[in-house]
Amino acid sequence: MSEQTATLKPARQSQTAFDTQLKAKKFLTSVLTHGILLLMAILMLFPLLWLVSTSLKEPSKQMIWPPQLIPNPLFPQNYVQLFVIAPMELYLYNSFKVTILSVIGTCFSSSLAAFAFARMRFRGSNVLFFILLGTMMLPYAVTVIPTFTVMRQLGWLDTHYPLFVPAFFGSAFNVFLLRQAYKSIPQDLFDAATADGAGFFRIYWQIFLPLGMAALVTIAIFAFLGSWNDLFSPLIYLSTQEKMTVALGLAYLRGRAGTGVGTIGIIMAGSMLVSIPMLLLYGFGQRYFIQGLARTGLKG
Repeated sequence: MSEQTATLKPARQSQTAFDTQLKAKKFLTSVLTHGILLLMAILMLFPLLWLVSTSLKEPSKQMIWPPQLIPNPLFPQNYVQLFVIAPMELYLYNSFKVTILSVIGTCFSSSLAAFAFARMRFRGSNVLFFILLGTMMLPYAVTVIPTFTVMRQLGWLDTHYPLFVPAFFGSAFNVFLLRQAYKSIPQDLFDAATADGAGFFRIYWQIFLPLGMAALVTIAIFAFLGSWNDLFSPLIYLSTQEKMTVALGLAYLRGRAGTGVGTIGIIMAGSMLVSIPMLLLYGFGQRYFIQGLARTGLKG
C-alpha cells in the first residue's frame, strides 16, 4: 500500500503542475487577446474622440501637437457659429425627410419582393431572382448617366424626388437578405395560413413581416446610413442651397469657409451633428442588427 501511495504522489504532483501551467497559459492568452482588442478599440475610437474634442475647442487649440483630447476651456460657440453661417436646420430637415422616405420605400418594396421570391411559386421565379442578383454586379457609375437622363426627362432635377423615389423600387441586396430570412420561417405557418383562407398579402403582413422584423430592422439601418451619408446623389441632382441635404451642406460649407484654423472647429461641430443620429440608430438597433445578420444565413 505504501509503495502504491509513493507511486501516485509524483503523478498527482505532475498533474497539478500541468494544470497550473495550463491555467497560466490560458490567463496569458486571455490577457493578450483582450489587450489587442482594447488597443484596436482605442484606435477605432480615436477619430471620434478627436472629432468631439475639436468641435469643443477654441481656435487657438484646435491644431496643437500633441492633440488635447479634453478641451480646456470648453468652447461651444463652434456649434452656435455653425447655425449662424449656414442654414443647418434646413439641411437637417431635408436629410431627415429624404432619409425617412428612403427607409420606408426600401423596407416596403424589398420586403414585398423578398416574400414573393421566398414563398410564391410561379414560372421563371428562379430566373428572375438570378437576374435580380446579377444587377448587383453592375457598378453604380454605369447607371449614373441613364438615371440622370430619366430624372431630367421627368423634370425632377433640383428636387428631392431622385433621392428617395428609386428606393420604392427595391434593392437587389436587400431583397436577397430578406428572402433568406423569410425562407428560414417554417413552411407549416404558410401552409396553415393558406388552409385558413388567408391571401398572400395577409400572410405577408401578419406572419412574415413580424417574424422577419430583425432582418427588416437590419435593412432599415442600412438604408438609413446609405441615404443619410449620401453625398454623390445630392451633388448630382441638387443645385440650390434650400434643397441641400446635410452631407452636401457640410461639403458646401467646407468649400466656402475654407479649412483654416478658425473654421476647423465649426466643420467638426457640423460633422458631430451628422454623426449623432447614426450613433443613436445603431445603439438602439444593434440587437436587431446582429439578429438579422445571423438569421439570414440559416436557410438558403
